[in-house]
Amino acid sequence: MAHKKGGGSSKNGRDSKSKRLGVKKFGGEFVLSGNILVRQRGTRIKPGENVGVGRDHTLFATSDGLVLYETIREGRKRVTVVALEKLEQLAAQEEAVA
Repeated sequence: MAHKKGGGSSKNGRDSKSKRLGVKKFGGEFVLSGNILVRQRGTRIKPGENVGVGRDHTLFATSDGLVLYETIREGRKRVTVVALEKLEQLAAQEEAVA
């Protein structure tokens, strides 16, 4: 016979690794094509212009430019990348006006 009682097992002590979700590039940042903008579960933030969607709903830039986050109706959010060409056109228009 055993001279010690069997050690009880705990039902705790397991956890999964964190998935590092969230915004990776913030508004106003310059991004290159292919840069990851947001890692998310489901489409909490919608893709806008020059933004692609990955298999796991990751949003990524499809062209070089500046990141712009905007709120669309009913509190929904959208991320767009304003392409360099468009920025140059806007700058040229402002210079023409000034």
